[in-house]
Amino acid sequence: MGKRALMFPGQGSQYIGMGKEFYENYPVAKEVFDKAGEITGLDIAKLCFEENDKINITEYTQICMLTEEVALLKVLEEKGFTFDVCTGLSLGEYAAVVASGAMSMEDAFKVVRKRGIYMQEAVPEGGAMNAVIGLDPEVIENVCAEVEKAGPAEDAQDFPADLPYVVSVANYNNPKQTVITGRKDAVDAAAAILAEKGALKCVPLNVSGPFHSKLLTGAGAKLEEALKDVEIHDIKIPYIANVTADYVREKEDVKGLLVNQVSSSVRFTQTIERMVRDGVDEFVEAGPGHTLTGFVKKIDRSLKCVNIDTFEDFQKVFENA
Repeated sequence: MGKRALMFPGQGSQYIGMGKEFYENYPVAKEVFDKAGEITGLDIAKLCFEENDKINITEYTQICMLTEEVALLKVLEEKGFTFDVCTGLSLGEYAAVVASGAMSMEDAFKVVRKRGIYMQEAVPEGGAMNAVIGLDPEVIENVCAEVEKAGPAEDAQDFPADLPYVVSVANYNNPKQTVITGRKDAVDAAAAILAEKGALKCVPLNVSGPFHSKLLTGAGAKLEEALKDVEIHDIKIPYIANVTADYVREKEDVKGLLVNQVSSSVRFTQTIERMVRDGVDEFVEAGPGHTLTGFVKKIDRSLKCVNIDTFEDFQKVFENA
């Protein structure tokens, strides 16, 4: 008998209207939105459901996405949905931590509200991210290391003097898509070399900063302070951390992994591969969009993948259960 994994997407999948049907049809979902609003002082429902410009700004995106994902988690739990292991991509890891039982949703809302603000404030001018398509991740790692070691061009004049020249892997999304991050001229230099080495595309991403790079270590330091007063509980359902692509076995490790995640690579490919080795053959993505199910299919097309985003998705899952 196989196993089922529950996955939560990260920032970038958000859209106006996410979670609205669950909010309107399930009191437990409305309670989650109301609790998040009470804790953060924000009208989360309004931010998620009504047209606005804030939904795509990091400090609001993160708390909105976590609220929607936890609301969906609570509806799934109420319906008797079970899973053997969970994980999340970047921000989505917080929903996984809640699903595992290691953190209360109330504490997760407090921390992620601060995380979004810290990451927004820490974003330096001159950062960038590129998606590299069709090249082996090891080649990408080596090129990033070479570019970083070589240092900036002599005529690099448009960057603040205190902005380190860094480029590294931000996300191992699937075997053919790896995201690099860092100072823009370093990212550009790496992208040029990667194109020469056979990358099909090196696509600049429309993001507000170089996430999951060493340029965000300041945000991680602030997050560490924010986590000091948060109680971590025993892990009831196994979850896999982004930084290690391994199970978090001790509750004492949770905070450190969340802090490091801000400026470290997200090892999603390795996470899925680990689950498959351990007998997981069904992957359910809970949250806006279907990015993660798409990644899983590119990792192994034989795996069963389901995404629960809309109310229609949800009904189909339980009709077929």
